[in-house]
Amino acid sequence: QRQLVESGGGLGQAGGSLRLSCVYSGLSFSGYVMTWFRQPPGKELEFVAAIGRTGGERFYAESVEGRFTISKDSANNTVYLQMTNLKPEDTADYYCAADYSAVIRLDHSKYTWWGQGTQVTVSS
Repeated sequence: QRQLVESGGGLGQAGGSLRLSCVYSGLSFSGYVMTWFRQPPGKELEFVAAIGRTGGERFYAESVEGRFTISKDSANNTVYLQMTNLKPEDTADYYCAADYSAVIRLDHSKYTWWGQGTQVTVSS
């Protein structure tokens, strides 16, 4: 059974840092693009960051480029999102998703497997 479980959300301060984790099971890491999406309050789901199957390719939304870093630990079946220099506009529910694809796709409708989400709130 494929399962993604996020953790690490919570309350952060502007300028501070948080690290999100996504532990997955039932997936062969090498076959999947792993991606973080987020949904701010009252807004649509948006792409945040993705890491390719081999880990060599990474792609970020312009709004988080230079502040967020996505990485993965194959030994522990975990994908991370290190968030630094947090801003109030980073407040959202963050979701980890997996896409069986050779390329990174930004369209959330292409993703089959999703975690339950973790909430991040950034105070000013």
